[in-house]
Amino acid sequence: MIVKNPVLKGFHPDPSIIRVEDDYYIATSTFEWWPGVSIHHSRDLVHWELLTYPLSRISQLDLRGVGPSQGIWAPCLTYHHGIYYLVYTVVRSFYCNMYDTNNFMVMADNILGPWSEPIALNNFGFDPSLFHDDDGRKYMVSMVTDHRVPKKYAGRLVLQEYSSEKKCMIGQPREIYAAKDIFLEGPHILKRNGYYYLLSADTGTGEGHGETIQRSSSIWGPYEMYRPKNIHRTSDTEAFSILTTRHHPDYPIQKAGHCDLVEAKDGSWYCVYLMGRPLKQRNPDDALRFPGCRRYPLGRETAIARMEWTPDGWLQLANGTNLPDLETEISGHEPHLFLSKPVRDDFDSEILDLEFQSLRIPLDESFLSLNVRPGYLRLFGREGLASLFAQSLIARRWTSFHFRAAAKVAFEPTVFKQMAGLICMYDHENYLYLHITHDEDIGRCISVLKAENKNYSYPVGFIAIEDGEVQLEVEVHEEKLQFYYKTEKRNKQKIGTSMDCSFMSDEACNQGWFTGAMVGMCCQDLTGSRLYADFDWFDYENLMCSSFEKI
Repeated sequence: MIVKNPVLKGFHPDPSIIRVEDDYYIATSTFEWWPGVSIHHSRDLVHWELLTYPLSRISQLDLRGVGPSQGIWAPCLTYHHGIYYLVYTVVRSFYCNMYDTNNFMVMADNILGPWSEPIALNNFGFDPSLFHDDDGRKYMVSMVTDHRVPKKYAGRLVLQEYSSEKKCMIGQPREIYAAKDIFLEGPHILKRNGYYYLLSADTGTGEGHGETIQRSSSIWGPYEMYRPKNIHRTSDTEAFSILTTRHHPDYPIQKAGHCDLVEAKDGSWYCVYLMGRPLKQRNPDDALRFPGCRRYPLGRETAIARMEWTPDGWLQLANGTNLPDLETEISGHEPHLFLSKPVRDDFDSEILDLEFQSLRIPLDESFLSLNVRPGYLRLFGREGLASLFAQSLIARRWTSFHFRAAAKVAFEPTVFKQMAGLICMYDHENYLYLHITHDEDIGRCISVLKAENKNYSYPVGFIAIEDGEVQLEVEVHEEKLQFYYKTEKRNKQKIGTSMDCSFMSDEACNQGWFTGAMVGMCCQDLTGSRLYADFDWFDYENLMCSSFEKI
């Protein structure tokens, strides 16, 4: 079989993969979106379905107050002697001198749960990874943050033993990597033929991203870095990446790195890695951050590459280079497809579809109901879109550069502080919000609120509409977005002209730049009355792709 990358489209970064008998599972980061940690399932490494979120109780995960692109970072999923282990970081302070990076572990004897309450681990840095050694001992490796100015090293990795009996870290943590030039993160340890292999992401998570590999005969090191002769480097400070796209700016895949490995049942090896697909649009040259950088509205996605071991015991891409292929050959598997989801969600179930996530906390009955009005999703108006605490908002990922989304909503606001509708957003400072509201001069109306790095505007003004349900729709084609609406008395109407939506993107936002664009439904009532909106249905449909997307 041939699989086209990415295999998990849209915002699915930092993949961690395991195989349990005939089943493969990938865990990816969810940041400020709740529930925490997406787990996808496959039986052929080609077709994947969203299966579960292990952090699904407020006792496990409460992200109130965390900023954009904080929260859950880089989960590591492992399996040993019938138990699933998940370690992860909860980032509560970022874009500051002293990061708060709290590392935890949960366990389950079934991938579907229930998963345990979190066990606190060490907090030296983010990207924790658990390794199960042959003798039954367990170790956690992670990168180390450094608040000192200047930092003593560009990058460090630390290793510490974990006690299953005591359910805590034991012994002293020991540094196993420290370098003044090459920054490493996202480490994973693999043991093979007497060597411990240390696989790590290098050079950040932008377009310079890559992956290195080291090995040692002792888990504590010292580790030797693989330095193959065919790896092109432009300076002595550049990493020896076995996988990267940094030297190929025109390649459809960019940002490749942050890998994890899996051995298939037939003995073949694969890595999953994060990647991004850029738009042609770039940040302005005077942008506050990342001036001139390309924009990535789909965020960082998950791809797969075939790997091979060299005769002298090193790991490299099977194509013999360090540039990952756009398509990967998968051997030894029969195709295993999953049922495709319908375009329309009629809200006939008593639980939300797994694709929908909320911000920071679960939405209990004071936020959301699928039972009060059967066949409708009721959202009770809560805090504003800038809130880091209690928003009535559910959304799903953009997975294509070409899509349409729509919702039909019943909402009768009486003041301008009450709003409900369809939102495209990256974070709480960057969104385009098509909503119904009330204006004291024209009554019930529709408008669009644009937020771009806290610059707010209403680019289409306010359009009066009659009572009754309203269909709200958005269509996106690469950097262009067009809103529409329809009522019982009016056919589908275009709202204004198309807008540039590329600002809802990695590198374009002043705070968050680790997630991806989302589309969904929300309701605000800034009077405190909690006026509700009833959504009859929600559509999401990827449209025919252009040549831009054929990878």
